[in-house]
Amino acid sequence: MTTPLRGVLLDFGGVIWNMRWDVCRELEQANGLPPRAIFETLYRTPTWKAIERGRGDLRAWREEAHRLLEALAGRPLPRLHEAWRSAQHLIPENVELVRALRPAYRVGILSNADATLRVRLRDGLWIHDLFDIVVCSAEAGMAKPEPAIYHLAAERLGLPPEACVFIDDHEPNVTAARQVGMRGILFRVDRGQDLRAELTALGVSPPRS
Repeated sequence: MTTPLRGVLLDFGGVIWNMRWDVCRELEQANGLPPRAIFETLYRTPTWKAIERGRGDLRAWREEAHRLLEALAGRPLPRLHEAWRSAQHLIPENVELVRALRPAYRVGILSNADATLRVRLRDGLWIHDLFDIVVCSAEAGMAKPEPAIYHLAAERLGLPPEACVFIDDHEPNVTAARQVGMRGILFRVDRGQDLRAELTALGVSPPRS
């Protein structure tokens, strides 16, 4: 018998936060860079792997990313990572969905993020109180797709993994969630997916008022 879903865990970047991949691609094309260069010089380096586990200096990481991008281009570049980041924003419909799901469901964030995530949610975006828990990889000292961080998130929700659904925009992270017993949704806002519909298909929907 399938365990009823009572908990919803969401990635932050890509699920709550629109990463604006279209802007990233436009910046790369305008500056003669290969696809994914901006993303990979920022988030696919050993320095980021340390940052997302709570080690290292944020400013040094960003400076290194800029140097890597300039080395790839072979010339000086404007601060493209910052330009990309400044275009990003909340996904309003998903924020409203989170608000509607509570208190019928336990809802949390499970994100590979630097140590500023909780402060951003509370003091910059003012959405911290929408979530029962926030599991940030930099605080936990481990990151998706490590199985232990999914178990930690479920434990903090007070639920078994089988009672949770996890939503992420990166397929290996969704696969890892399924491997620990959670249901998983691969969600890409840039492909026009509707998260409310995806959850409804699993039997998770806001109660009618």
